[in-house]
Amino acid sequence: MSPRPHAAWPLVAVFTAGYLAAYLLPTVVGRLSAHLGLTTAQAGLVGSALLLSSASAGFSLAGRVERFGSRGPARLGLVLAVTGYGCAALTTSVPLVVLGAAVGGFGSGTATAVAASGIAARSDPHRTSSLGLLSVSATAGALYLTIPHLGGGHRLPFAAIALVALLVWPATSRLTPPDPVATTGTPATGRLPHRRSGLLLAGGMLVWSMAQNALWGVSSRIGVDQVGLSEVTVGAVFAAALGAGLLGVVGAGALGARLGRAVPIGLGTVVIAGSIVLSASARGLGSFATGEVLWNTVYPVVLSYLIGLAASLDVRGRWAVLAGSASSVGVACGPVLGSVLSEGAGFPAMGMVLGAVTLLVAAPMTAVALQAGGRPLVPGSVRRRGGAPAALLAATTGGGLPGAVPKLGAPEQAVTEIAVPALRRRRLGRSAFRTAGPAGGPGQSNAYASTSDR
Repeated sequence: MSPRPHAAWPLVAVFTAGYLAAYLLPTVVGRLSAHLGLTTAQAGLVGSALLLSSASAGFSLAGRVERFGSRGPARLGLVLAVTGYGCAALTTSVPLVVLGAAVGGFGSGTATAVAASGIAARSDPHRTSSLGLLSVSATAGALYLTIPHLGGGHRLPFAAIALVALLVWPATSRLTPPDPVATTGTPATGRLPHRRSGLLLAGGMLVWSMAQNALWGVSSRIGVDQVGLSEVTVGAVFAAALGAGLLGVVGAGALGARLGRAVPIGLGTVVIAGSIVLSASARGLGSFATGEVLWNTVYPVVLSYLIGLAASLDVRGRWAVLAGSASSVGVACGPVLGSVLSEGAGFPAMGMVLGAVTLLVAAPMTAVALQAGGRPLVPGSVRRRGGAPAALLAATTGGGLPGAVPKLGAPEQAVTEIAVPALRRRRLGRSAFRTAGPAGGPGQSNAYASTSDR
């Protein structure tokens, strides 16, 4: 009997602490520009430094979380996040703010890598990643409702991220290292599986995230400069958008794998591209709010399926961490790209460029989802769907669920002989022979009849 699986909430808590900085990026960049005397491009570079540091942590820890265990790296990441963001909140020196943001970003990336590895090792990674996105969206939405009313310059967003990391600390006591043997029934090998699909997905997520965060990083400027809204109104729009994102994540969790992964990823990305164009070209509150709400409703849905897809490529979580880190690189480059495009060509032209890039990257990600998202074999399907050839197909293509199909060459279950009195053996011998079929002897497998049954 397999051990009882550990609860998902510690992973969800660590995931929230790791992802929160990226969700609060617009208010971080906006307040750095407004209260520290930085230009928009310079503030975007600070945000990019934070997220690049986060991505470097992910690349460093990919495939190593199970070696170090999950509790130690998670606690290290939270300590770095509290220290870095806390220092950035307590100083007005620009170099110290940049240093604190980079240290905090490395902590956020470490926490995210631990959470991604743990999510990949669970039996339903899509459900757990949906819960994580639900949690971080709710937390960010609440902060967007409160931060504009509290002032505090650049200090408040950094302090809020540090406080969340501190509150998550008790959850780390419930973390355990992923156990590939217990999850798959076979020892994990050192070779990275599905390299072509994994690289294509990681590259697609990099470009996809860069396009999303190029708009997200300048959304507050669109609302204030182009639409003419106040910071409080823009914060309310963002909170409403993140609230709609909560509904999207709940819907994605309820939908699960009923439509596979290709349809939500492909169709959702098309909707996102249209939302980007609408939001960037907005001239009034209605169009701006519609674009932001629609975009933030679909964005976490697609992201949850992308995280689940990356997790399905490797149960040890290496592709989940690598794809997530590639996404962090895209997130880091997004604010700079958005600032450069908006200053050089204006917000509407920036939206057209980003929408076109988003549409182009939808094709390779959908192709990976189609290739890796086929219907798996389930227990009992070997006997019903072709016996040994089906087992061979599942073993060679990797299309089945881990542990659902017996390994080829596994030890057979021996038939136990039962002593029968001589008189009854003589009377029943002929009929028993007809029932048993060809003689097999003590080494005959019970699986023979079931696996050869058509």
